[in-house]
Amino acid sequence: MVLTVLLLMIVLLSGGIAVAVSLGTITYVLSEFFSPFPLINALGQVAWSASSDFILTAVPMFILMGELLLLSGVSQDMYRALGKWLSWLPGGLMHSNIASCAMFAATSGSSVATAATIGTMSVPLIREKQYSPSLFLGTLAAGGTLGILIPPSIPMIVYAVVSESSVVLLYLAALIPGILLASSFSLVVLGLCVARPELSGKKERFVWRDAVHELRFLVPPIGLFLIVVGSIYVGFTTPTEAASLGLIASLILAASRRRLNWDVLATACIRTMAVTGMIGLIVIAAFILNFVLVSTGFTTKVTAVVQMWELSPLQLIILIVAFYLFLGCFMETLTMVVATTPIVLPIITHAGYDPIWFGVVFTILLEAAMITPPVGINLYVIQTVRGPGPIMDVIRGSVPLLAAMIILIGLLIAFPSIALWLPHLYSDLRM
Repeated sequence: MVLTVLLLMIVLLSGGIAVAVSLGTITYVLSEFFSPFPLINALGQVAWSASSDFILTAVPMFILMGELLLLSGVSQDMYRALGKWLSWLPGGLMHSNIASCAMFAATSGSSVATAATIGTMSVPLIREKQYSPSLFLGTLAAGGTLGILIPPSIPMIVYAVVSESSVVLLYLAALIPGILLASSFSLVVLGLCVARPELSGKKERFVWRDAVHELRFLVPPIGLFLIVVGSIYVGFTTPTEAASLGLIASLILAASRRRLNWDVLATACIRTMAVTGMIGLIVIAAFILNFVLVSTGFTTKVTAVVQMWELSPLQLIILIVAFYLFLGCFMETLTMVVATTPIVLPIITHAGYDPIWFGVVFTILLEAAMITPPVGINLYVIQTVRGPGPIMDVIRGSVPLLAAMIILIGLLIAFPSIALWLPHLYSDLRM
């Protein structure tokens, strides 16, 4: 049964079949041929339970919040302000790319939106400022992945729902690794540009007066982050309530900039509904599949097979990391979350690993999947924004930053407290 399901999953997903349809097909095969009970009769109730989960209400609000920030011009002003502060460093605006991606990620929760938004603003500067196209594009592709690690993260909400984990603890666990990853990206760029100054483009001059003047444009995104994530961390709101506060703040911000009109609202809502519909259908299909996997004893069989290998916990997590790095070359990130979490998580917890800690490691592996060919979606987003030119430029520029992700995963395995310190502190304070 295990081999049949895995092969079917690989064939369907690699064949370009829609994720929800693929998961539904696997569910049907399991329930019809591997279950002594009529599981199909219970699927309606499972689907309703999945779709009525209150935490999922946060997803469309976070998406809409990011769309409003994009359409109101907040992200453009933020990028210009960060450029005034960071462009004097070796690497110049590449540091602004990373910092802008990190800051936009802290308000949008989407990697694709982050990469597309910052890429659209910065790509025209490659020729103007004489940057190395490869590394510059790599910082945008890899920097965009921060959208699913730095809270608020939409895939983390989906992982929390599928794994029945706490979104608050996941967001707390991801904060320090998110800051470390963004910082490590900048350190990689700094090191490469010191070693090869020709990568840095034109030298920018730091002017205190201009830099201080631009600080006002960093207030809105920082304020939104404090409203959304800060209110969650201090325990004032649930993630869903925080998302609603952030959405209200985004509407007020867009109105204060005289960018809020019916056209902007219609565009933002249409984009939000399209993405939310896709995510919702996948989550429902994943819940149904999870129910069938447990009911047919599939997860128990997989755990038993892994136990037969007699791997140590370290060997097991290294094997799983390698598996996801390989899988990420061929599978889209949200698909990885909903299709593999019900299978892998019981193995992880049985080996003694914390599901919150694994959620952070898993998210970084999802980030790696977004910049590994041939399916790395951020590579194609940046290539589309860039226009004419070989996509190998984007791939080559992303490789050093992919190495930084793998190093951070190694640090998290060696020192789990990097991710777990804040959740443990939060739990202690709540007691």
